[in-house]
Amino acid sequence: MGSRYVVPVTSAPATYVGGAAVEARPGSAGAADMVSWWRTFGDPVLAGLVERALAQNLDLQQARARVIQARAALKGANAALLPSGQINGQVGEIYQSLETPIGRIGSAFSQFERSTETYEANLGASWELDVFGGRDAARDAARADWEASAASAVAARLTVAAQTADTYILVRALQARLDVARAQAATQQRLVDLIALQYRKGIAAELQLRQAEGASAQVRASVPALQNELDIAMNALDVLVGVQPGSSRAQLAGPAAIPSPPKVSTAGGPAALLRRRPDIIAAERTLAASNARIGAAVSEYYPKFSLSGLLGTATTAAGGLFGGNATQANGVLGLRWRLFDFGRVDAEIKAAKGRNAEALAAYRLTVLRASRDVEDAFSTLVQQEARAAMLTQGELSLTRARATSDTAYRGGVISLIEVLDADRRLLETRDGAIQARAAASRGAVASFRALGGGWDPSQVAMSTGTGMMLASQNK
Repeated sequence: MGSRYVVPVTSAPATYVGGAAVEARPGSAGAADMVSWWRTFGDPVLAGLVERALAQNLDLQQARARVIQARAALKGANAALLPSGQINGQVGEIYQSLETPIGRIGSAFSQFERSTETYEANLGASWELDVFGGRDAARDAARADWEASAASAVAARLTVAAQTADTYILVRALQARLDVARAQAATQQRLVDLIALQYRKGIAAELQLRQAEGASAQVRASVPALQNELDIAMNALDVLVGVQPGSSRAQLAGPAAIPSPPKVSTAGGPAALLRRRPDIIAAERTLAASNARIGAAVSEYYPKFSLSGLLGTATTAAGGLFGGNATQANGVLGLRWRLFDFGRVDAEIKAAKGRNAEALAAYRLTVLRASRDVEDAFSTLVQQEARAAMLTQGELSLTRARATSDTAYRGGVISLIEVLDADRRLLETRDGAIQARAAASRGAVASFRALGGGWDPSQVAMSTGTGMMLASQNK
């Protein structure tokens, strides 16, 4: 029943727009590690946190539970295609009332026994014949649902790994920025103290002092703002790892560098994205399930046949339960046909086709968004690395300028204000370089996530189309 399912054909370019720039990055020759990419950052703390999150994250536990539910639904759909049987037995005792019509009739006979015992044992079986394939289509839909849930569980795993790594990098960046902000605040305070001294001696104007005080307050206000962001990031990291917020503060309190972006490759280009991205696989399997349900709905146009039978014994004496006279049997060929309900069947089919059209649009949109994710991540990685390189060069230049201004100040050539201004510009550039380096590393994380990194598709058994049955990734 219904149309035969064919995996939709999607058009994709031969290469990514930003692929050449990513491959041209220093040290990016050859294939990158797409399975355990978090280890390639060279930070044991980052790798440990990601692996703890994969083992303990509660979102992943929910996703695994949904796979179990879908698997149970598939077993139920398989069982619906098979005969069912049951054994039942009963022992009863009846005491007849004399005030009912049966009791009044019976009381006219001298041998009437008001108390009666009954014994019965039966073996029954029934089977709905799937002549027109409705239940077979329902089983196909259940299988596709299970495969979609398995792929969604892998997608959740990849998301948790990427979010954990991204949050860790953010924590290290905020810690570095806090150090710079505190240094900036100290520099601004020294400048205020100097101008205040000049003001008291009548050398500087009050306007100059008040402007310096306002700039100092602005810099000092950035410290609690950054501390707030750091607290939020640390709490988010703890929840990702599946522990109480605040549990990782001691582990992350020590200073550490921002992990540098590792080698990233295009992982086979856009053509490989369809089998690497589990969210695309899940969307395709959901589409397959909706197509199968059209067949299940169409089968309601046709009659349903069933076979049922019973073989057993029934008697009023326990000793005769297995005697020949106590044997009973029956067989039934059943027919059910929604002959005068075709309007409702039509509506069910149209609804199923509508859900199929929705699933098809969702699948195509998932593919487009996956490609956009890759291009966005590649652009972030390459451009932020370039920005970080420029700011690092500027930081080196300003460091030399700061040393020169300090020498000039000691020689009496320039004032302390100019030295402090050089400090301020150096620290501002350093803060920008920290942000750029963090953004580049987070761009690398986003690239691995967008490319479907974090699992090995070759370790799962592929079924029809791009569907998948989860193997070790969901254990």
